[in-house]
Amino acid sequence: MKTSFLHQRTYTRSSGLKDTFGDFICKQCGSFVSAAALLAGVQNRNHCPYCLSSRHLDLFEAGDRLSACKGVMSAIALTWKRSSKKYARLHDGELMLVHCCQECGGLSINRIAADDDSSALLALLDTVLGLDPQLVTACDAHGIELLDVEDEGLVRRCLFGDG
Repeated sequence: MKTSFLHQRTYTRSSGLKDTFGDFICKQCGSFVSAAALLAGVQNRNHCPYCLSSRHLDLFEAGDRLSACKGVMSAIALTWKRSSKKYARLHDGELMLVHCCQECGGLSINRIAADDDSSALLALLDTVLGLDPQLVTACDAHGIELLDVEDEGLVRRCLFGDG
């Protein structure tokens, strides 16, 4: 039986990737992922809500789809994207996923979606302690501050509205 997709990805040589924000099958866990904004809570779905993995599609900026790698990007940690507002409070901003490409080692940060598995997100706080020190150094070099178990209160407040 063939699965019917609401939006299918189309690959063409002349104009790159078209409609790359459609439904997809996760390369890591094989789950069907709907890109419907009503489910995800975001306009552009870019990772699996079950295993949190993504694909290395962007090169310079989100949505450019210029990366030649196309490898699987594993969720390695959470980070806090600070608000760009001049007078923002300390914890004004957004909780983000940190992804690392399994093929080339590239790093990216992505928005958390409304339908992401909250237990998988919380589990990322524990994995930071076991990360390769070179990966932690690379995150620091990119200005990515990794959250750990000490930041669980902030993460819970973002996810559930409690402390």
